[in-house]
This record gives sequence, structure tokens and C-alpha cells, in this order.
Amino acid sequence: MTEFHAPAATDAAVRWWLSTGENPDPADLSLLDAGERDRLSRIEHPRLAAEFTASRAGTRRALSDLLDVEPTEIGLGRLPCPGCGDQRHGPPAVVRPPSPFRISISHSSGCFLLAVARVPVGVDVERIRAVDTDSMARVALTAAEHLHVRNAPPGIERSRAFLRCWTRKEAVLKAIGIGLATDLTGIETHPDHPDPARVTAGIPGTPDAWAVRALPLPADWTATVALPHSVSIGVNSLRQH
Repeated sequence: MTEFHAPAATDAAVRWWLSTGENPDPADLSLLDAGERDRLSRIEHPRLAAEFTASRAGTRRALSDLLDVEPTEIGLGRLPCPGCGDQRHGPPAVVRPPSPFRISISHSSGCFLLAVARVPVGVDVERIRAVDTDSMARVALTAAEHLHVRNAPPGIERSRAFLRCWTRKEAVLKAIGIGLATDLTGIETHPDHPDPARVTAGIPGTPDAWAVRALPLPADWTATVALPHSVSIGVNSLRQH
């Protein structure tokens, strides 16, 4: 496993890893807490259960390296939602031991991401796949984004263009702390702009401008990290084996 360096004030440290198991790994299961085991018991599909388990266990292993504690000593929870104050659906957080870091977690079809920063941070990963872009555009894209996507070659490249917009939106909303509970057609991600691109979105008490940058993952996935635009976004991307 490569060393996980603590992020500076102006960047995000990102760890990504792959897991292709069709059932939860016993070594991963041993790192789940009681609440996670209860949630796992309600996941009926074995592969989805394996992904949930690998995400939580891998997150603890990476944070263990960063915080210099055993994985079993790390408690994961949530911060209060900045919109309504409900702690059941706020952004993920390290609740034990005391930590100066904010975190964001994402996974898709066997690829897992953990982003750590000293400021609010969001990360999202999606597997490249066929997407009905015209149907999705009505609920997820601005007019400019839809034009950008339609200008891409039909097929997988058009889907890739859509998922570029999608991961930019979701990374920003996860950094804000509200997830997808908003009108996605009101958030312009400027997919034709080079990284880092500026995205405007927010609620009172949170930054209203965010910088988004693509992460260098294998070609089967696309991913974006978001940080407040006021910091000079940099990324330290490391793979966990």
C-alpha cells in the first residue's frame, strides 16, 4: 500500500482502489461497526453488499494510514445537513478519533474513492456506460450542457460527456453536503472548460463557488473532485492495492 500523505491547505488527498468481489470479503466485514452491519443486512444483492463493505473497510484502511490509528479505532458518521440540520443525511465525517479533515466517499462498479481535505470536499466516480442522454438531460442538464453532450459523437463518447457533467455536479453537491437533493438543471458545470472549472452552487452558510477537477482513473471510469474555489485546487491521487 502506498503512503497516504496528509493534504495541504490548498489541495485534496485522494485514494482510489478496485475491488471485484461478488461477495463481502471477511477481512472487510471485520472492520464494519454495528450500524454498518445492520445496514449491510438489509442489502439483498451480494455484489452491492460487497461494494458497500469494500467501501467502508477501504475508507478505514486509508484513514488509518493518514491518522496513524488502527482501522478499528476509526468511527465514521455524518455532519449535520447544511440545509436542514439533520445529521442522518449530512456529509460523511470522521467522528473518532478527533480529526482536522473533511472527507468524501464514492464508489461505482468496483471502483472506490476517498477524498480528504482541510476544507469541504466532494468526490464522485461513475463507470462509463451507455446512458440515455436525451432523457437524462431533462432532469440533470442545463441547456448549454445538453448542447455540449449532443455535440459529442453518438454512443459511448456521448455517454462519457454526460457523465463528465454528472460527476462535476455530484462532486459539488457532496462538497456542499446536500447530495442530489436539489434541481440539477440549475447548476452549470461548463463541461467544455478545462480543469479546474468553476461551478456556482450553494446554500446559505456554504461556499457558492467551487473548483472541479477530473481525476486520473482507468478509462472504464470517470471521476471529479470539488473544493471551494477560494483555494488553489490540487490533487494527490494514490492507488491502494
